[in-house]
Amino acid sequence: MTVPAAPPAARLAREFVTAALVAADQRLLIESARICVSDTVANVVRHARVPELTVEVTVHADRVVVAARDDDPARLPWPRRGCENEEGGRGLTLVRRLSHASGVTWVWDGLELVGKQVWFELRGAAVLSA
Repeated sequence: MTVPAAPPAARLAREFVTAALVAADQRLLIESARICVSDTVANVVRHARVPELTVEVTVHADRVVVAARDDDPARLPWPRRGCENEEGGRGLTLVRRLSHASGVTWVWDGLELVGKQVWFELRGAAVLSA
């Protein structure tokens, strides 16, 4: 799914990921996936200087991988600790806690660095039994 990098993108990403997981019969992963995709997409909207972003969902036999891509390779995601009185600053830390694995992958076009994907992997009883 590709959408404008604007505040409504997080809601659209949650709905997209939910629909993908329902279609793949991975309902037990929906809550964590919605939280994680909201945070990764909100980070793109807030920090990357791009007109649009892409969200991908890949369902494997033993896991689900969700990635938020932007075409701003210069601005790296950086997990930090949010202060008690701050609303933000906890997104990537929360993604790390809820997911089995997470990270950043560079996006290349031949030899040219063109963007990055912040991804997370979820595993659960529904996926492990598939």
